[in-house]
Amino acid sequence: MGGVVLGVRNTDKWLWWDWIDRNTDVIWEATREHLVLTALSVFFGVLIALPLGVVAARRRRPRTVIFAVTGTIYTIPSLALFAVLIPYLGLARSTVVIPLTSYTLLILVRNVEAGLDGVPADVKDCADGMGYRPLACLVRVELPLALPAIMAGLRIATVTTIGLGTVAAIVGLGGLGQLMLTGLRRPMRTAVTVGAVLSVGLAVVADLSLGLVQRRLTPWATRDR
Repeated sequence: MGGVVLGVRNTDKWLWWDWIDRNTDVIWEATREHLVLTALSVFFGVLIALPLGVVAARRRRPRTVIFAVTGTIYTIPSLALFAVLIPYLGLARSTVVIPLTSYTLLILVRNVEAGLDGVPADVKDCADGMGYRPLACLVRVELPLALPAIMAGLRIATVTTIGLGTVAAIVGLGGLGQLMLTGLRRPMRTAVTVGAVLSVGLAVVADLSLGLVQRRLTPWATRDR
């Protein structure tokens, strides 16, 4: 954010178009970084949550442990996680991605487990009668039927991560959060406005986009409503 052009007047304006025109590159870079942090965090969250959700749906005792661990992680303040990771990882992108990924797990694991738990027993019995092995039944029958719940969790996790990503500005890697922080420190109110509006806009666009994907992947769920 060192490239932000402040100007000497109109710093008290919440929307100063001239400032926006002169800082288009900085705004785009902040937006791109925010998108990258969100995408990486949600991607790794899904990779971890899917197997954990399957285990939670299959075994009661591991389910209790998994929910307890992911729930505990979710309650840890993000600044505390940053403080723990910075001495080992420095101010790297992974310092932000690891906490953000951790915060997606509670949402994703619970939705995967709920989706699989909601698959009717008679459907699984039919699959077993047709000769499906457990893994094939999971991949070809259970996960597709659980997809509406999984996608709902993915949408919530993505929107949540976009919001939490702004906090990473404290360690200098927050994307749009860094833009808002710079605007508060200088001060430059327009920078705060741009960062906040773009954060909300990204969350809305991400939710609507994933909603469209969900409708395409689960047309039967849409028709049932």
